[in-house]
Amino acid sequence: MQVHEIMTSNPTCCSTDTTIQEAAKLMDEKSVGAIPVINDAREPVGIITDRDICCGAVAEGKAADTPVSDVMSDDLLTVSPDEDVKSCCSKMEEKQVRRSVVTDESGKCCGIVAQADVAREADGAETAELVQEVSQPEKSSGCC
Repeated sequence: MQVHEIMTSNPTCCSTDTTIQEAAKLMDEKSVGAIPVINDAREPVGIITDRDICCGAVAEGKAADTPVSDVMSDDLLTVSPDEDVKSCCSKMEEKQVRRSVVTDESGKCCGIVAQADVAREADGAETAELVQEVSQPEKSSGCC
């Protein structure tokens, strides 16, 4: 199975200057927990999650007009649509992330793969391994 078979195509994206309030509204409207952050060429430069907004902004007392670039994760995992799902899962496990941005041959954002996509589509062993590895305690805890 390849990534393009389980990814969410054409995900809702935002720019680095989108405010955290605007990003939160988009998440609410689209019922998602993460939004790829892209540049003018549609190349991913980060990802903003509901946790980033909660722990990186609200818990720190940042204003609603704070740009997502101030709290987004920029250590981004990207995969190709033609990549094997097993390879994608291995990369997600290694980085301990729940989502990967999918980029096309020109480096533009064309999709996103979340742990939930793997759970719905991949076999049980692959799903269990991904959940177990991603859920390992981090060496340093965040604010939440």
